[in-house]
Amino acid sequence: MPIADRQLSIAQIFLENTLRVPIGPIGVRQLAISNTIMPQLKIAAVLALSILLQLSLRVLWPPLSYIDFPLIVVVYIALQRDAWRALLVGTLAGIIVDASSGGLIGAGGFSKTLTAYIIYFAATKVNLENPLVRIPVLAAATVLDSAIYVFWHRLLGYPPVLPLMQTISYRLIATTIAGTLVLYMLDSIIADRSAQQRQFATRRRVARRSTGTLRRR
Repeated sequence: MPIADRQLSIAQIFLENTLRVPIGPIGVRQLAISNTIMPQLKIAAVLALSILLQLSLRVLWPPLSYIDFPLIVVVYIALQRDAWRALLVGTLAGIIVDASSGGLIGAGGFSKTLTAYIIYFAATKVNLENPLVRIPVLAAATVLDSAIYVFWHRLLGYPPVLPLMQTISYRLIATTIAGTLVLYMLDSIIADRSAQQRQFATRRRVARRSTGTLRRR
């Protein structure tokens, strides 16, 4: 049996046992496509909204510019232990904000990409899914992103407009407070699907082992 057909059979067994209704191969394919595309669309929409807020709220009230909404989304994606998605989101968020705000193009992309990778690496070694643990993680990410961003500006001859410690302190306080609430909101938007995917992967391995045992018999 081809590998694709075998995977569909395993998925069909899992869905029929879970939903208690017969599901054909076409329905399995449609559910698989939906499970793949919908989370990506949600992440793209959330990222676009965060960039829009980052660029528009500073016009309404300048102190709101210290809240780094794209960084909050980058941290959330990195905590999901999806390396390529976290790096892609970090790169896109940084470059778009740099280009739109008139800053040094590439500095924000590099800082957020490196921050995303470090958080992803830490999440693969330590369990960071506890909501309380996310607060210091977000604070550390804010300091790291700000430090890398300012470093590249100074290295390339772009002096910061505001003092370094003042900028980092304001961003640390604003992003950590707002980010705690935003991460909770992102859990209700994206995390349900991620949890379902992890549960599906676990049950799929069980179904595969069960199918292999039946065939040997």
